[in-house]
Parts: sequence; structure tokens; C-alpha cells
Amino acid sequence: MHEVLEVPEGHSGGHEDNPLMLPVTITLSILAVLVALVTLLGHRAHTEELLLQTQATDQWALFQARNIRLHEMQAVADMLGALAPADKEKAEALREKYLKEVERYNQEKEETNDKAKELENERMLASRRADRFDAGEVFLEIGLIVTSFTLLTSKKLFWYSGIALGIVGSVIGITGFLLH
Repeated sequence: MHEVLEVPEGHSGGHEDNPLMLPVTITLSILAVLVALVTLLGHRAHTEELLLQTQATDQWALFQARNIRLHEMQAVADMLGALAPADKEKAEALREKYLKEVERYNQEKEETNDKAKELENERMLASRRADRFDAGEVFLEIGLIVTSFTLLTSKKLFWYSGIALGIVGSVIGITGFLLH
């Protein structure tokens, strides 16, 4: 029922014919692990970038809300100062209250502005890191492909070129950690 395929005599599958098989296979495995690692780091950096962008956008929305409140308080204080109220003492007390609110909103607005800019700078750093990881991934993947040509051609040039591309990709990926 089951047929057994027989390997013709003298044919061992080519492994013994190619002395590069083992070192190239090990190189391919190492490159594959490095590709996976750099890809993961790139994905995490992109996720961090998106989270920071969302936080910065939230801060800018808060800045805008505080700016609107600031202008509303300024308008009320200006009206209380310009109109001739029946009770001048009460109007002046209200005006002082609104001027204190203007001062508070102005301070909060500046703090929010600084926080939003800080988050944008962090996002830019995460973006630059992600770009480095992505570039490292590209070089590692190309190195993986070029190295695999060694198995098809038995030419060491492809193996050495793949190793060189893998080193370049690794160095570029590592530089993602060095950015500050």
C-alpha cells in the first residue's frame, strides 16, 4: 500500500557534495534570528511612536480648551471693567476673580504647551529609532537572501556578501538604541 521512494545509489542528496552547506545554514539561521529581533524592535518603536503622538494630540486639545477658557475669562473681565455697574465694589471683586482665573489659565496653558512639545520630541525620537530598526531589518533580509544564493550556486562570494550585509544591518539596528 505504501510506496517507499528509493534514493539511487551514489546519491546522498547533495549535502556531502557541498562543504558550505553547514556554515551557510548556520549563517542563515543567525540572520533569520536577527531579522526577527530587529523586526520586533521596529514594531515596538512604531507602537511607541503612535502612543506618543496620541498623547501629544491630547495635550494640544487640552491646550486649545484652556486657551478658549482664557479668552472667555479675559472677555468677562474686560466687560466688567468697561461697563458702569450699579454696584462698583461687587463688579470690581468679580473682575479681580476673573483676572485671577485668566492668570491661572495662562499658566496652565503654558504648562500644557510645554508638555505637548515634550511629547512631540519623544515621538520624533521613537520615529527615528523605528526608522533605524526598519533600515536594519532591510539589510538583514537582503543579507539572508544573498546568503541563500550560496546554497544554489556554491559560490563563497554570496556567503561573504550576505554576512557583510548582515553586519551592516545589525550595526544600523543597534544604532537605534544609541539615539537620545
